[in-house]
Amino acid sequence: MARPWSDQPTDADRARYADARRVPYWLDALGPRDAQPPAEGTLEADLCIVGGGFTGLWAALHAIRDDPGRDVVLLEGATVAFGASGRNGGFAEASLTHGRSNGLARFPDEMDVLERLGDENFAGMRADVQALGIDCDWRDAGACLVALEPHELAWLEELRDEARRFGEEPQLLDAAAMRAQVDSPAFLGGLWQRDGAALVDPARLAAGLCDAALARGVRVHEHTPVTRLEPSGAAIEVVTDRARVRAQRVLLATSAFPPLLGRIRAYIAPVYDYVLVTEPLTDAQRAAVGWSAGQGVSDLGNQFHYMRPTADGRILCGGYDAVYRRGGPVSPRWDAEGDATYARLSEHFAALFPQLADVRFSHAWGGAIDTCSRFSVFFGTAHGGRVAYALGYTGLGVAATRFGARVGLDLLDGRDTEATRLRYVRRKPVPFPPEPLRSAVIQLTRNRLAAADANAGRRGLWLRTLDRLGLGFDS
Repeated sequence: MARPWSDQPTDADRARYADARRVPYWLDALGPRDAQPPAEGTLEADLCIVGGGFTGLWAALHAIRDDPGRDVVLLEGATVAFGASGRNGGFAEASLTHGRSNGLARFPDEMDVLERLGDENFAGMRADVQALGIDCDWRDAGACLVALEPHELAWLEELRDEARRFGEEPQLLDAAAMRAQVDSPAFLGGLWQRDGAALVDPARLAAGLCDAALARGVRVHEHTPVTRLEPSGAAIEVVTDRARVRAQRVLLATSAFPPLLGRIRAYIAPVYDYVLVTEPLTDAQRAAVGWSAGQGVSDLGNQFHYMRPTADGRILCGGYDAVYRRGGPVSPRWDAEGDATYARLSEHFAALFPQLADVRFSHAWGGAIDTCSRFSVFFGTAHGGRVAYALGYTGLGVAATRFGARVGLDLLDGRDTEATRLRYVRRKPVPFPPEPLRSAVIQLTRNRLAAADANAGRRGLWLRTLDRLGLGFDS
């Protein structure tokens, strides 16, 4: 049974998003906020955080919680949540390893600890959101993996059995039960993970974290891109075009943007993901698709989609293509330049939900994912331990960033913790090769992944070789 689309979009598919705003729906719906002033002159700080996304914001709050008297400065090159933190689908999941299967393949001896730490982090995130009064539309709706082809039904059973090994009992759904949840004729079955998976409005979450940090004395400076780090005696100077921040410790939370440490470049490949969001559905359209539980949905292909409803009755659909451009450029130009992917997503959406084929899209945008070869955050230090970094979330960082921020601070402060002793924290992922080989490898891999999807999921020689080398790659 073939997937229900041709990957040959029509003019009708393109017309659905022709008038869409090329900005992230979340940031657009959030509306204007009071800008934080750019940094100027010479500043002193105990801790300087570079990056105003989830990792940086959580790190600021962790640091103040650890020591309310700590002087913390956060520098953001654009505006808070401008990058991946304001552009993602809003799926918050407990996994720290980009799914249990990926973790078992890479850290089998540490998975019991990593699963527990992930659950604790997820519960802590929920508790923090409540305690801080952050209105981010947190919904404990869970997440469904859906099968679009018959061979994927066995994968759902394997994933259920894998979850049982860790004391969880996700609900296995046949085609009728899955369609009773979310009505798509393409859904042959599903696995509903009710625990450790929530949906959030990511822009409102970031805004709430920023407000909480400001209220606790963190100095936040937007429109302050950092150009370099310079050792200065026992401190580090964080240099911008208009300011220098002399800090005792520096945490880098720069996601897919060009790193300030050359050693990081080999580990990060900025891969672009693109997203469409519909106009608000009518009552009849909502009834036609169901989705009353409001859970997140993603399919099992190597080239997979993720979908979810929003609080105001829209549907978000993203994923499928993972676009890497030679050299890994990251700029606003590429955020909007995704027409080929928008067209495919529009075609696929109409094929998955033919009852919504006349629905138009109000927003279309893209953003760079900080992809690494192990698909989960990695850590390191530099400049004698005065600089630390947490990067490489590979698209599943909404919840994991809270953990990444905690570990990054612990490394900076020299804390010996259960987490910092893990091989997961102490070892780096396999580096990507340099250009032009990097582009060639990534494009070949994307081609082979698409071929596997067209061949009942069978991974050919190239993919099996990458798996053995620890460079298994999916979209």
